[in-house]
Amino acid sequence: MYMLTLFLFKMLVSTTILTLASLRGGDKTICPSEVARNLWPNEWRDHMEEVRKAAFDLRDEGKIIILQKGEPVTGNTVKGPIRIKIIY
Repeated sequence: MYMLTLFLFKMLVSTTILTLASLRGGDKTICPSEVARNLWPNEWRDHMEEVRKAAFDLRDEGKIIILQKGEPVTGNTVKGPIRIKIIY
């Protein structure tokens, strides 16, 4: 049951990232905090690490680009703010 719950949690976060990024459009980006605020309005800060992890997984799957200071991020450990851009 725990694995199913974890899987569904990750799917919820990933789907929200893709949905918000798609709605924003291919020429714009979203902030991971937008995803966290959408899912957990009152505890969004507590979930930022999960959102960032899901974003890096989606990047590795070729679904989004992660940017920092306007440049694509290639590593998995990034300090500071990032942005998420959908790939069409």
